[in-house]
Amino acid sequence: MGIAFVDRWRARHGGAAVAPAAQASDAAAAAGGTDGTGGTGEGIGGLLAECELLREQAGLAGVVLDDTPASLSALDQLLPRWRDDPEASDWLGNDAGLYLGTVIVRTVPGAAWRVWPDGRPTVLLPAGRELDVVRMGHSWATDGYPELAVACAEAEED
Repeated sequence: MGIAFVDRWRARHGGAAVAPAAQASDAAAAAGGTDGTGGTGEGIGGLLAECELLREQAGLAGVVLDDTPASLSALDQLLPRWRDDPEASDWLGNDAGLYLGTVIVRTVPGAAWRVWPDGRPTVLLPAGRELDVVRMGHSWATDGYPELAVACAEAEED
């Protein structure tokens, strides 16, 4: 998938963001901590949480993205004006997926980012299920499904 900032981060850190096994503890260690930041607010989790375009669009609509499930519900209520612009929809879908993953990693104990060698970020849940959050974000941006809040609630139940 080639996300530029992930590629740059991996180059600076020797590609260490790839989890070697399908266990949450391995993914957490590879990303630098259960929140992907190593407890410092930096690292791959911090980069993935930026979601600049989504935060800008949400702010214009009066929605504050505070990395909580409630903010996902607010995003689900936005009018999808971006669907008229395929390029904006693609970028927004990417950001929506990364934001969904950020909320899950920060609210579900034991959830962690996993970045594949091709740069594709996923979220590994404690039970071992892996979520392709970027794919989910693209689907949300183009079709409105799955609702981001529902996807997060399902991850919490896993």
